[in-house]
Amino acid sequence: MARPDEYRALNGPQKAAILMLTLGEEQCARLFSMMHEDEIKELSAAMAQLGAVPSDTVERLCTDFVESLGGAGSLVGSFENTERLLMKSLPRDRAMQIMEEIRGPAGRTMWDKLGNVNEVVLANYLKNEYPQTVAVVLSKVRPDHAARVLTLLPDGFGMEVVMRMLRMESVQKDVLDGVEKTLRAEFMSNLSRSIRRDAHEMMAEIFNNLDRHAETRFITALEERNREAAERIKSLMFTFDDLQRLTPMAVQALLRVVEKDKLPLALKGASEKLRELFFANLSERAGKMLKEDINALGAVKLRDVDEAQAGIVALAKDMAAQGQIEISESKDEELIY
Repeated sequence: MARPDEYRALNGPQKAAILMLTLGEEQCARLFSMMHEDEIKELSAAMAQLGAVPSDTVERLCTDFVESLGGAGSLVGSFENTERLLMKSLPRDRAMQIMEEIRGPAGRTMWDKLGNVNEVVLANYLKNEYPQTVAVVLSKVRPDHAARVLTLLPDGFGMEVVMRMLRMESVQKDVLDGVEKTLRAEFMSNLSRSIRRDAHEMMAEIFNNLDRHAETRFITALEERNREAAERIKSLMFTFDDLQRLTPMAVQALLRVVEKDKLPLALKGASEKLRELFFANLSERAGKMLKEDINALGAVKLRDVDEAQAGIVALAKDMAAQGQIEISESKDEELIY
């Protein structure tokens, strides 16, 4: 039998984690689907850090909560088991985000809590901090949330934050500790992640979530300060090839409003896969006419092609911002038609 002192040492989340593992993947997934996100995070952290659980402890615990489940055997709580269970009950991206948050020694982090703070409240607080402090905070929260906060910061101050984010290396623990103290140290410590994200990729994701006006404002200002960085970011942002992430319904909606003389020019420099996406969403007659228009163009200037493609991309982004079309969030996300 389990020693009384060992059994009493288990806290609530640990007991719940053992029971969940005892129930198996299918039942565990059903229970996860009925929980609040905070409950899922707390329970997942307990499961991931549980380690080996003696079989007699499992039996005693099951007896205390439900009728005897003798013979349940020993269990091993691990990151792998927890990830597999989360994947069965949550979208892949959300499950992976939760796993990233609980892999550190501290489990739940202060950064996911910051991500739930209203952007107006967070921006009003951060505008009184040092740009470097704000850069650390915005590099740790979700890109869409960081974009909303960045938009609300004073223009000059916001640009200073962008420049520091571009120059920022992997955030060390002592820096994170300093930021936590600045933020009143009310959230649990989160050790810096070992994998360094490219600063330009991070800024491209944030800029993609800005509205057109704010995006133009920051890109223009950045071009004046660091043209190389600006060009790198623009190359990583939503491009004409990314229109492959549109659903057929979205492509059809885009085709109804795009300037007819711009489409042949834009597709002249497009990949065959992207051309086929547009052709597949036109009638046979319209598709044939579009192919003829492309062939009739002959040699064209690359600058003109880029301009036409940029116009269609801008139109797609505006339509997405207004909720008229949907663009999948990940470049790697596959669509099934």
